[in-house]
Order: sequence, then C-alpha cells, then structure tokens
Amino acid sequence: MALNGISEDYDRKAELRAFDETKTGVKGLVDAGITEVPRIFHLPSPENLNSQQPELTLPTIDLQGRRKEVIEQVKDALASWGFFQVVNHGIPNSLLEEMMKGVRDFHEQETEVKKKWYARDMRDKTRVEYNSNFDLYAAPVTNWRDTFYCTMAPNPPQPHELPPPCRDILLEYTEQVMKLGTCLFELISEGLGLDPNHLLNMGCADGLAVLGHYYPPCPQPELTIGTPGHTDNDFITILLQDHIGGLKIFYQNQWTDVPPITGALVVNAGDFLQLITNDKFVSAQHKVVANKVGPRVSVASFFTTGVIETSKVYGPINELLSEDDPAKYRNATLKEHVEYFRAKGLDGSSTLLPFKI
Repeated sequence: MALNGISEDYDRKAELRAFDETKTGVKGLVDAGITEVPRIFHLPSPENLNSQQPELTLPTIDLQGRRKEVIEQVKDALASWGFFQVVNHGIPNSLLEEMMKGVRDFHEQETEVKKKWYARDMRDKTRVEYNSNFDLYAAPVTNWRDTFYCTMAPNPPQPHELPPPCRDILLEYTEQVMKLGTCLFELISEGLGLDPNHLLNMGCADGLAVLGHYYPPCPQPELTIGTPGHTDNDFITILLQDHIGGLKIFYQNQWTDVPPITGALVVNAGDFLQLITNDKFVSAQHKVVANKVGPRVSVASFFTTGVIETSKVYGPINELLSEDDPAKYRNATLKEHVEYFRAKGLDGSSTLLPFKI
C-alpha cells in the first residue's frame, strides 16, 4: 500500500538508525537544505492545515482575580477542556523571553558541541538528554521536532551539569515555575473540595522535568506533524510557547487552535491528575502541527516524579469516591505509568487504559 504516494517498501528501521546516528536531529536536515520531507516523517494521510472550525476559545484565567472565582474557573476548565491559559501568574515577561531564547540558543549552537548532549537513555550519565523523538524506534511516525529533557526536581542539577546556552535561565525559570505549580495545585485541590495542601501533600509538586522543544521550519508541513495527538503522563504541564503557534487541543470532538497570547502560560491536566481525580478532571489530547515558518520554540514543564525511583503508589483520592462513584483505576507507581508511556511512544492511545479497573 502506498503512503502519500511513496511505496512502503523501504527499510524504515535502517532509515531511522541513519537519522539517529547523525545526532543533528530535524534541524540537521533543514540545515542541509532538504526541500522534501523524508518518508520516516510521513503521516498515513496528510494533515489538513486549512480546516475552518467554529471559533472555540480556551479559557484564560487571571490568577490575580478573586480567589473563589479563580478556583471555580480552574475547576470548570479542567473538567471540560482539561486546559486553560493563565495571565498575571507572577513570572515576568522578560524571564519568559529569556527562557525561550535559551532553548533556541541550545538548539542553534555549534553542531559538534550540541552532539555531546545527544542521548537516548534517561539513565545516561548526563543530566540533560537531547535528541529528536524520544520514541524514535517505537512511534509509527517520526515527528518534526528536536528536544532537550532535564529533570530539575527533586534533585536539582548543579550548574556545571547544564548546557551553557541555557544554564542560568533554566535554573531561574524552574524556580519560578515550581512556585507557580504550588499555587496551581492549591487551586486545583480547592476546586475538588479538598484542603488546599491535599495535592501538595501527595507529592504532586515534588518532581519537575523541563523539555525545550524546537520545531524547525518544514518544507511540506501537511505531510508531517510536530507532535502527534497525545496526552501528558504527569499531574500538570505548564507550557510556554512563542508567537508562531501550532498547538491544537481536541475539544468537543474537534481540533481547536490555541493562538499564543504574549505573556500567558498554557496549563493542562495530565493522565496522573485524571487518574487521582477519578475522571473528574480530564487529560485532553493535544498536538502541534508543522509549519513552513519557524523555528517554533516551546518549553514544557512536567510536574511528575515518574523518572524517580520511588515505591509511592497512586490511585483515585478516597475523598472523591462514593458508592455511586467508585474507583475507576487501580493503584500503581508513577514509574509503572512512565515505563508504559515510554515503551509505547506517542501512538495516540491513552496511557490510562492498562490501569482501568
């Protein structure tokens, strides 16, 4: 069967290996002047980049509003969209701009220097893992995206363990994001009718992984995808995105654009939050389309302890359960969730399925 007019009769594994071994990612292909998207990146059917959908607007919440109203807005957004944007969140615009510049500078530094950070295994000796597609060999389609990944909490890296282009700003931005995360978990707890510290006491804000995504300009954006439809395997994600756009959320059975708002941050519930709230809050599918314009830069901060060795077990919160609303998920460690997620890759299926009762 043909895929986008190209015969499938090719050694995909060999082409993936060859791409991986360059250690230069998608940016390396663009720098080499390619005019056609290589077949490892091809979607089964082209992405419709011009679909006109009715305007649906993601809720924007002013964190300096009246607390009672803010809690209600957070609760409503997480129960329906699974997403919202925040403004007046306490992180200065200048810091956001500097963080995006740090990510851009990392990806655009001299190739031979950048290659030193290239790795495919979270257990590698460096604190930062840079590669293109963490699930390169598992996913059905290779994504038009390069990324660096760094675990920033609970054991923060020493400055010398971080790449020079983003070293100082990464430490500063992380400190601010941890404060914002604490504030959000308090609001989410109250939205569930729990004590403000409930989720914090469960350890939801103990771990933080920061991902610096770089989406190079694409010569044929309809043929590929920046990040395919997926949910996040964490408690919450705080996303900083630049002005390029491309983020879409699956809401009311359609893909909805999230146009960037200068100074705003996008917040979404992850699979772990859906699990512990017993489906009261939803971990929504989202994706990033490829673009002729670029690079697009984004910084995703994942609140999770999934890569940390811990025996802590999570299941639906008892206070949220009743005879009419019994537990829908079995108890499991976050590590179990993360290992399942990393093994299956971004294949569009829910990470929660194997944990359903």
